[in-house]
Formats: sequence, structure tokens, C-alpha cells
Amino acid sequence: MKAAIVSVIGCEPALGEIAPPIPFFGENWIKVTAAAISRVTKARVSGAHYSANEVLPFVVGIDGVGRLDDGRRVYFGLPRSPFGSMAEFVVSAPRFCVPIPDDLDDFTAAAVANPGVSSWAALTARAHLQPGETVLINGATGTAGRLAVQVAKWLGAGKIIATGRNPIALGEIKHVGAVTAIQLGTDPASLERRLVDEFEEGVDIVIDYLWGKSAECLLSAAAKAGCNGRPLRFVQVGSVSGSQIDLPGALLRASAIELMGCGIGSVTVEKLVELTGDVLRATTPGNLDINFRKVPFADFDRAWPKDDSTSRTVFDLTQGATWA
Repeated sequence: MKAAIVSVIGCEPALGEIAPPIPFFGENWIKVTAAAISRVTKARVSGAHYSANEVLPFVVGIDGVGRLDDGRRVYFGLPRSPFGSMAEFVVSAPRFCVPIPDDLDDFTAAAVANPGVSSWAALTARAHLQPGETVLINGATGTAGRLAVQVAKWLGAGKIIATGRNPIALGEIKHVGAVTAIQLGTDPASLERRLVDEFEEGVDIVIDYLWGKSAECLLSAAAKAGCNGRPLRFVQVGSVSGSQIDLPGALLRASAIELMGCGIGSVTVEKLVELTGDVLRATTPGNLDINFRKVPFADFDRAWPKDDSTSRTVFDLTQGATWA
């Protein structure tokens, strides 16, 4: 079967041929129709992701959409290694599969699932968002952050604040639910004053996709605002801007900040798959919109290096599947 294969950690995967997986007793045999490039997938290829423990060679991809033997459409997560989702066929445990709603096409489902669950799990399983609370999305101009604004709105946030570097993208964020947009990368002193003002007015939850200097600035501003012991749930989801920060212990002692993470490990895989089902069911009624481009799987080698944060790359595996 055709598959996107990693032979050396740190090197780009390439389309090739590999023997299809043989299902163990009880596993689902899935004909893949759509699989999207995600930050987790790219980080695993580079060996940088904390969950990476792949044995070489392996097939790229941690999730996708496909059909079972009886024709039912499912989203699946964590196919059995070394068979990733960017292949014509995978096997996956039934507990890692959820049905695709009838009103949702395969490619939109593949595009929205991974970034959608990142904020859905952060807001529900970790921060326990209550209706009417104020949410700040740090890094809202990428596809995951933009979707997080929409998810927060759908889940009942009262006010949504968005941060990001791209001023044009920040302006567009207001059209999908953000009330306030704050540009990062401006004068540090004026940025901190602006953030302190927002925290003094009241922020309940921060969903952080960036880490690095912007997270340091947010945490410092939150501590300076004080809010008389009002808790702030700061949920760390991604580290686009850096893997480490400088965090003085006094900052946490002087504030009511609750610092936590959200990802594989802080939330069980079974729970993440369950929550992905919630995301997929909400996509159409919630008008959850995500930019993505559909690419024939045969063009994998050209499309992989062109993937960026402005649009999801979703591979179309519906053409030319073979049992060979």
C-alpha cells in the first residue's frame, strides 16, 4: 500500500510502499480517506514531541478519517504503530474511533479534529469553563488558535480576548468571536500595560498556544493585576514561540494563577478521542470554520514542506487505494 514513511528522525517523510497492517483480534481495519498534517505529527517526525517514541521506519500521522469494513465513517486516533494515518489502510482500537456525523464531510472532519480538540479539551477537561467566563487565547492567528476562539464562543465564553502577531489576521479574528484583539511583538512595556488592564478587568482562563516570551508577559501581567486572589486558569497547549520560559517562583506566590497543561498525558487518549467526537458533532451547528487545502495523496512529497500555520493540509486518499 502507499504510505508516507519516515526512515530517519529529523528528515522529511516520503511517499513509498509498505505492506499493509494485519489487524489483531478486535481491532478496526480502516480504509483511510483523509488525514491532515498537524503540529504534533510534524514534531514527532522531527523527534521533538514529548510523546515521540517511534521505531524506524514508521508511517506519519496520529489521526484521520476513514471507513470500516461495513462502510461506516469514523474518525480514528493513534493507529497501531508503526502504521500512521497517512497510508491507505490502518488498524486502530475501537476505543480510539468515533463516528463522523452525517452532516460533516471527511476532509473537514480531518482538518478540524486535531486543532479543535486542543482547545475543546483545554477548556472542558482542564480549565472547566463556566458559561460567561472570559477566555484569552494566546496565539489566536494560527489555524488552531483561530478555531479556539470559535470553540470558546460555542462552549459559552462570555468574552474572548485574542493575541497574535499578524495584525490582519487579528482583525479577522473579531469576525469569529473575539471581542478584543491584542498584537504581540509591540513595545514590551506598552504590551504589558495593555495586558494588565485586561487582567484587572477580569480574565478567567488563558489558553496558550505559544509559550516563550509572550507567555512570560501574560503571566507577569496577570500577577501584577492581582485581582484579589481571583483564580486564573492558565492552560499550556503549544510551544510555537519557545519550549522554555523564565518563571520566577514569587510570581506564583503573589498570585492565584493555576498553571496546567493539556495534551497526551494530562488527558487520557480515550478522553481526547471522546472529546474529538464532541468537536465533530459541534462543527456544523457551531459553524466551526477552519482554513484547509485538500491535496491528492500522490502529491505528498511536494505538499509536506509547504504546510504552514495559515491553512491545514488535508490529504485525499480516496483515489487509487489498493489492497496490494
